[in-house]
Amino acid sequence: MLHFHSETQKQKKMAFPYDVKLVRSFRRDEQVKLGCAGILGCFFVSVVFLALLKPYLISSLPISNLQIPVRSGLTLLRIEDTSTRQQGESQSLVLQSKLVCNVTDPKTDHCEMTGDVRVHGNSSEVFLVSSPMDAKAGNASLEIKPYPRKKDPGAMANVNKLTLKLLKGNLFHDFSDVLVPLFLTTRHFHGEVQFVITDYKSWWVNRYSAVLKQLSNYGIIDFDRDNRTHCFQAAHVGLKFHKELSIDSTRTPQGYSMHDFSKFLRSSYSLQRETAIKVNDGSNKKPRLLIISRKRSRSFTNEGEIGELARSLGFEVIVAEANLSTDFSKFLHIVNSCDVLMGVHGAGLTNLVFLPTNAVVIQIIPLGRLGSFGRADFGVPAIDMKLRYLEYKIKENESSLIEHYPLNHPVFRNPISIHRRGWTAIKSVYLDNQNVKLDVVRFRSTLLEALELLRR
Repeated sequence: MLHFHSETQKQKKMAFPYDVKLVRSFRRDEQVKLGCAGILGCFFVSVVFLALLKPYLISSLPISNLQIPVRSGLTLLRIEDTSTRQQGESQSLVLQSKLVCNVTDPKTDHCEMTGDVRVHGNSSEVFLVSSPMDAKAGNASLEIKPYPRKKDPGAMANVNKLTLKLLKGNLFHDFSDVLVPLFLTTRHFHGEVQFVITDYKSWWVNRYSAVLKQLSNYGIIDFDRDNRTHCFQAAHVGLKFHKELSIDSTRTPQGYSMHDFSKFLRSSYSLQRETAIKVNDGSNKKPRLLIISRKRSRSFTNEGEIGELARSLGFEVIVAEANLSTDFSKFLHIVNSCDVLMGVHGAGLTNLVFLPTNAVVIQIIPLGRLGSFGRADFGVPAIDMKLRYLEYKIKENESSLIEHYPLNHPVFRNPISIHRRGWTAIKSVYLDNQNVKLDVVRFRSTLLEALELLRR
């Protein structure tokens, strides 16, 4: 909290008491008249409220693989997401995304974008939303001038550049770094707070508008573009943070918990189910199991077998992938309708925030001594949200790493040696290049344990 104090006794009398709640900013016609005197007045009597959503909102947007194949003398720049529909029981909510550019034509650069395309005219940026499917993708972007005289400096001088980007978000960081801390910092104002955001990203604000509107009764101020003067009685700069994707209720004066956050989300998105099904309560309804599907890295290579096993034990099975191309509202309602959520360690498990109370979360821990990461990121949050949490640690024969390394390799026998090389090495070996083929015989006991938890 920032406090501005005046120097003279007369000025001190002008100051508002600190326990007054936040109020709206001046009306537009009043703001125009403020001028320098108004600005000084603001310094004496108030502090601007800044809830800066910077930790993840403004991070550079990763771009998918840039490939330059040469065919018949023509070079094309390709940025593609070749996601396809799940088969069988899968519910696929993913759009295909593709960006193909010809940048070697002597007259013009031309690009075709297919999928979820978003144009932000004020910034001259065009986004193509894609799943976070390529972990090897570097940070890059493509700039073109859309005019067919690209080798004529005079003609191109007055043509604005357009920046093309492939958008890859991360649900875990959206919630852990921004939305949970924002709830923690501002919920006790009961809407009487206004957010001032630097490096404002309209696509992000639109995606989570339901949450932001529940926390604030006022419009968001774009700190980088708003030239008006706003006066308030108090300010918070930055966000409070307790732990990954969770809240320590003992550190909040209001006693807010992660369970309160999950109830807040259900209210924000009008999610109907408050509690998970109780098996054998006289109903013939089957518990619903949601398998979080992934593409490329940490994917299940035998989803069909897993689904068959679950159905044989009495589950209704849904297989779906969650990413920026997903119909977000539709997907979170599907999550809320389920009683068990399972997936390999990764951002998709963040969807546990939409589960009903007492639902079961099953996290599949890949090889590589990743258990501590998994428990901190999803195990502890699940328990804090009053969910039931199960872990399944795979063995060597369930990992695709066995196809690339001998069993006596340090990747298997001494994972700590990989950890000592830093996060980049851990990510490259165990996260970006490992898929999972569950031993359905061994995994059966975990699903039976989930059923038993739903009976309690």
